Amino acid sequence: MEYFPITVRLQDQQCIIVGGGEIAHRKLKSLLKAKAKVSLIALHFSPDVRALVEQYQLPLYQQAFNETLTEQLLDEAYLVIAATDNRELNQQVSVAARKRKVWVNVVDDLDLSTFIMPAIIDRSPLLVAISTGGVSPVLARKIREKIEWLLPTNLGQLLTRLKAYRPRIKKKFPNLKSKRDFSEWYIEQAIADPTVFKSGFDENLKTYKAINAGNQKGKVYLVGAGPGDAELLTVKALKVLQTADVVLHDALVSEQILEQVRRDATLVHVGKRAQYHSVTQDETNRLLVQYAKQGLLVVRLKGGDPFIFGRGGEELEVLVNAGIDYEVVPGITAASGCASYAGIPLTHRDYAQTVMFITAHCANSIDKLNWQSLAREKQTVAIYMGLLRNETLVSNLMEHGRDGATPIAIIENGTLPEQRVVRGTLQQLPILVEQHQIVSPALIVIGEVTVLADRLGWYQHSTLLGSQTEVNQNGEALVLRKVS
Repeated sequence: MEYFPITVRLQDQQCIIVGGGEIAHRKLKSLLKAKAKVSLIALHFSPDVRALVEQYQLPLYQQAFNETLTEQLLDEAYLVIAATDNRELNQQVSVAARKRKVWVNVVDDLDLSTFIMPAIIDRSPLLVAISTGGVSPVLARKIREKIEWLLPTNLGQLLTRLKAYRPRIKKKFPNLKSKRDFSEWYIEQAIADPTVFKSGFDENLKTYKAINAGNQKGKVYLVGAGPGDAELLTVKALKVLQTADVVLHDALVSEQILEQVRRDATLVHVGKRAQYHSVTQDETNRLLVQYAKQGLLVVRLKGGDPFIFGRGGEELEVLVNAGIDYEVVPGITAASGCASYAGIPLTHRDYAQTVMFITAHCANSIDKLNWQSLAREKQTVAIYMGLLRNETLVSNLMEHGRDGATPIAIIENGTLPEQRVVRGTLQQLPILVEQHQIVSPALIVIGEVTVLADRLGWYQHSTLLGSQTEVNQNGEALVLRKVS
């Protein structure tokens, strides 16, 4: 983060603008809106600037900027803005301000500035600032325009009411959670129905208590985080993450997604990976019940979809037995998300009419699989957590009739910027894993549809690695080399 975002109280602070044209006029309006005390220095002032100077009775210095002549003014300044089109003059202003450790902004010149001014959405006292780090003020304004229409117009009125209610909320509610629950309820009501403002605090409190009477039990949301890309979260998943008190998350949930969790929520890592079980399933179940019984809103956040190899059903059974309320928020499962980002349609009229999802993670899963069914041609098999048992997968599929030349793809870190897709054939799978040093998380896709990755791969961050192998008469891979 190159610039740290803060909001500064400028009321009655001494500020200087060097310049008197259109840009100076824009900056002057912003500072006056913040109730700053502004002085202006320039040889010439536009009629618009002079009108504001006269209206607000501002000090005007019609002279060339000179550090010696304006020394006292600079010494007392809180911040300085250089709003001229003369870089040499702007540099003089910047040097003079920096010497005094005064904040300085030189319009359209990051090198000479110690702070930048963001695009602002003003719903006073609510302010939303959008900054591009000074790189593109035009983009910042465009983003502001897009956000502007999304925000209700009554947010300023809502904040004013919340400010007035704050002492009474602190008095009526004994702990942080109860304060937050009431505030969130009131905000939701006020945004949905502005007539709420017509009621006083006591009436609002009475309505809240009536709605929530006997409803202090905790609740668990079983949420699918998708395959990794935070933009693949559902709208409901994002909403739940931003209201949760506690989030129990898996190891495969990406940092991008964890950043969407409310800042003051408690994050609990309960992740499990092959050979690295940090938290047992029993302990995870116990924590879910424990937190819910404390009256908290708990999110069990799982990579992919919680009902596809996510043990979501087992965890819900525990909640049912404990009498805990719950909801399920589905997510995009890894097979669908990763294959899509790799340009591999899991079904295709010319290649596969059937798709099967299997996991090779559980100790006995390999023995329980219907290999004859899995080995059928013209179908896609998506294998979760299969890296450690790739040789067993290959031998069983080929033993039951799947051709060793069947195309395959290994998708590592699917949907993330570091995504890699390795293409080859079924009999090459073990050597591909070793040659390219594939690591978890990785999805193995077996079937004719995988050849389409060569033409349909669209994800700009993806690295596609093909292979070409010489095979001896026993079907053993002898040589492997990249071809793309």
